[in-house]
Amino acid sequence: MAGFRAVAVPFVVPGPSGVAVRTRLRVSAVEVGVLREVGGLLGWLASGDLAVRCRDGLAHDGERWAVRKRVLTGRSSSRWAGAITKATHDQWALARRGLAAHIRGLEAGIAVVRHRLSLPVGEKGTKRASGGYRSRREWHAKSRRLTVLEARRDRAVADWRAGRVRVVRGGKRLANARHHLDTAGLTEGRWRGRWEAARMFLSADGETGKRYGNETIRITPDGHLSVKLPAPLAHLANAPHGRFALAGAVVFPYRGEEWADRIAGNRAVAYTLHHDPDRDRWYVTASWQRKEIPALPLDAALAVGCIGVDMNDDHLAAWHLDPHGNPVGDPHRFFYDLTGSASHRDAQIRHALTRLLHWARQCGVRAIAVEDLDFNTEKTREKHGRRKRFRRLISRFPTSRLRARLVSMAAEHGLTIVAVDPAYTSRWGAQHWQKPLTTPTRKTTRHDAASIAIGRRALGYPVRRRTPPPPHDQSERVGHRTAQAPPDARGRDGNRPPATDRPPGEPSPNGTRKRQPSASTTVRDAPRTHQRVQDSLTRTG
Repeated sequence: MAGFRAVAVPFVVPGPSGVAVRTRLRVSAVEVGVLREVGGLLGWLASGDLAVRCRDGLAHDGERWAVRKRVLTGRSSSRWAGAITKATHDQWALARRGLAAHIRGLEAGIAVVRHRLSLPVGEKGTKRASGGYRSRREWHAKSRRLTVLEARRDRAVADWRAGRVRVVRGGKRLANARHHLDTAGLTEGRWRGRWEAARMFLSADGETGKRYGNETIRITPDGHLSVKLPAPLAHLANAPHGRFALAGAVVFPYRGEEWADRIAGNRAVAYTLHHDPDRDRWYVTASWQRKEIPALPLDAALAVGCIGVDMNDDHLAAWHLDPHGNPVGDPHRFFYDLTGSASHRDAQIRHALTRLLHWARQCGVRAIAVEDLDFNTEKTREKHGRRKRFRRLISRFPTSRLRARLVSMAAEHGLTIVAVDPAYTSRWGAQHWQKPLTTPTRKTTRHDAASIAIGRRALGYPVRRRTPPPPHDQSERVGHRTAQAPPDARGRDGNRPPATDRPPGEPSPNGTRKRQPSASTTVRDAPRTHQRVQDSLTRTG
C-alpha cells in the first residue's frame, strides 16, 4: 500500500549461549583482608595494562599482546596475566563500540537539526518528519547548536580513526561523584569503599581439561573455594602450591546441579569474586557457555498459537491467540515500576517476566511474540525537541535488557521468542480490534489491541479483522461472512444493507423477508386510506 513501509518477516530469536549464577561468600575478617590485598594488587596491574593497551590503539597486534602478558607474568602469574590481558582487551573493544554508537547518535542529531534549519520558520511538521523551528530566536540558537554537534562529531571521528578510547576503571560516574559528594549523598569513606571495590580484579576464565574447570579460582564439588595467589603475595598462602583457601563452603542454590555436572567433567567455568561495600558482603559468580541448541522452526513454534506481548513503559499487555489468529479469553497485564535504582528496575522486570512466562505455560503455547524494538535512533534530543517526557520515557525503557532477559528466562521454560516488525501494531490494533473486543464487563485498551496485532503478525495473518469474501463472484450464495468490513474500508465490500433499506415500492432483496408487516392495531398508525366519520347529531337514545 502506498505510504506504508514494508513489514519485515517475523523470525525466531536465538536462545542464550551462556549461564551465570551468583551466591554469597561467608568469609572471616582474615579472609577479607587477604581478598582485599589480592584484588587491589591485581586491580593495579589491570589499570596499568589498560593504559598500555589504550596507548597502542590500532597498532596493537599479537606480538604486543605477548609482551604485555610476559610483563604481567613476572608480577603475578601466567594465569593471572592471561586473565588480565583478556579482560583489558575486552574493555578496550567495549569502549570502541561505545564510541561508534556515540558517533551515530551525533550524526542523527546533526541530520535532524540540518533538516529543521532548512525549513521556513514556523512550518508545521508531520508524523514522519519534524517541521521548522517556531521562532527566529530558536532558529539562531539551533544553528549554534549544529556547530557544537559537528565539532563533537569531528573529534569523535578523529578518535575513532586514531584508535583512541577513553576508559575509567571503576566507572566515569563514580569518578565524577568524588567531586560532588553532597549531590551523590555519599561520604568520603563510603565513596572510597565503592571506588576500591569497583577497581579490584578477582576474575579468572575457566579452561576445559583442567581440574574442576579452573586452575586460578577453584571451587571443589563440596564447595571449598581456593585462589591462586600472585607471586608478591605468596607468603599469605594457607594451602599447598601457593593457594589461599576459604573456610566457608560455597553453595549455588540455583543451577547447582548443572554447575556440579560441569566441574565433575572438568569443563570450563569462569569465576568472579566481588565485594558489595554498601552491604559489606562478598559474592562469587560462576559462568559458563552452553552448547548451542537448534532454534525451533517458526511453524512448529506457532502450531498451537502464541502469546502476543506489547511492551510499555509501566506494564506488559498480553493476549492469548489460537493458531487461527483469534484472541482467546481476556487480556492480561503485568505491571512493573521503572523508577528508582537500576537494581530495582531490573527486579521489577524480572518479576513481570516471571508472571508472564507462568501464564504462557498455563495457556499451553510454545511461543511468545514480541516487537523487535530499537530506540537508539530515537533518543536524540534534537528529534523530539521539547517533548522531554517522551524523551525520558524512551531513554529509560529497557528494550535490550528486557528482550535479553525474556529470551534467557523463556529458554528455561521451553518457550520460543518470536520477534516481529513493530510497524503500525498499535495503530492498526486499535483500529481493528479495540472496539469489537470492548464489552460492558471488559475494557480493552490500545495496548491490549496492539498485543493482538503482534500475535497475528507472528502467526502470518494480517492485522485487519476480516476474512476474504466468499466465492461465486464475491456474492453470499454460499453463506454469510464471519466478519464484515467497515463501510469506509478501501477495496473491500461493505456491510450488507438491512432488509428495510430499499426504495419504496421496490421488491425486497434476495434472501430477505418477503412477508408483509402485520397491520397496526393502533389508531395513530392506521392507514391513510381509512376515513374517520363523525355524526353531526349526538345520539341520546
